[in-house]
Amino acid sequence: MERTIVIVGGGIIGCSTAYYLTRHPSYDPAKHRIILLEATQIAGGASGKAGGLVALWAYPSSIVPLSFRLHAELAKEHNGKEKWGYRKVHCGQLMAHVLPKRPDSTSGSSATGGKEAVSLEKRTDDAIGLLRAAGIPADLDWFDPFTLSGYEEMGDPGTTAQVHPYLFTTSLAKLAEDKGAEIKLGSVTEIEQLDNGTSSVKYTNKETGAPEAISATDVIISAGPWTKAVFPRAPISALRAHSVVIRPTRTVSAYAVFTSIALPPGSSKHRPTMAAPEIYARPDDTVYACGEGDKIVPLPATTADVEVDDSRCQTIIDSVGAISTELREGEVVARQACYLPNVSVRGAGPLIGPTDIKGVYLATGHTCWGIQNAPGTGKLMSEIIFDGEAKSAKISSLDPRQVL
Repeated sequence: MERTIVIVGGGIIGCSTAYYLTRHPSYDPAKHRIILLEATQIAGGASGKAGGLVALWAYPSSIVPLSFRLHAELAKEHNGKEKWGYRKVHCGQLMAHVLPKRPDSTSGSSATGGKEAVSLEKRTDDAIGLLRAAGIPADLDWFDPFTLSGYEEMGDPGTTAQVHPYLFTTSLAKLAEDKGAEIKLGSVTEIEQLDNGTSSVKYTNKETGAPEAISATDVIISAGPWTKAVFPRAPISALRAHSVVIRPTRTVSAYAVFTSIALPPGSSKHRPTMAAPEIYARPDDTVYACGEGDKIVPLPATTADVEVDDSRCQTIIDSVGAISTELREGEVVARQACYLPNVSVRGAGPLIGPTDIKGVYLATGHTCWGIQNAPGTGKLMSEIIFDGEAKSAKISSLDPRQVL
């Protein structure tokens, strides 16, 4: 049976779906045409600007174990360690309290009530004693010990890993292309149902600006926060998130850290007295840090139009710099923002499977766990398309028809 399968959205969910469709036993490039239709560029949104955390303790539990295992398999098969920075990491919750600087403190000192903040690299007796008292792992040596008050383990290398999101997404897209998938750039304007049971996917060609259409037997909408623009009834909302990438003053240990930082009152516009940035060390000698989300600026037309609030990025930089000399004195190499897709129905999400329209499917609403759950989602969507049902996991609770 000849089929034309159109995937709307070139983020990690769409690219994973294209990858697993081209690896399904029933896939025949002579009979099956797979088109990945992206508005701007592959991994242009959250899939290129996320933290890249992969965790067995993520959610939802129905697909996390499958996806976590697939991450490891993909890395082994395609040299993910080198191609997209796959590695196992420690993960924990770090508590810190930053005291106000004394009037005579120097600009190079951390706010420690008069004591100089010495990085653990210097291994002072005071630092080591404070770390032991707070229960900080010995190799978590890139935070100022005089600011730390506690640490709780959340995951270890057996349950936690990471990837570089942009490299992971673009690598899967290329691997799908190598097996026959096509990538087209254009913004979808309408999905029209035809009398013969197929769909006409109408879009504006990015290069020419001309309207075009693809007749598809199957349409998989994986447009993340832009899903609603393509399928208006989808209960998907958007949350903006800012992040920064810092090149620290030295190589740091492999940790993903969730923080709770009590800060002194500051003079910057958005500086809070409490901050909770997530901080992920990466194998390329950079550190990713992100802050809390906001809904101040509505979702723009495309990923290319996302507005970055520099003051919010600076708040993240100030917060992480308050507890780490290595980050405070490091080089900021990126200030960025993206939008995450949330399912607006309480307790639902992500949405994976058929809609109430024949041949139209949703694979969206993955919130902050899109990178983690993408391989599982792609694998399951390939089974739904070619086998008629999900086989690798029980996902009835994620059925889009329950909320449409």
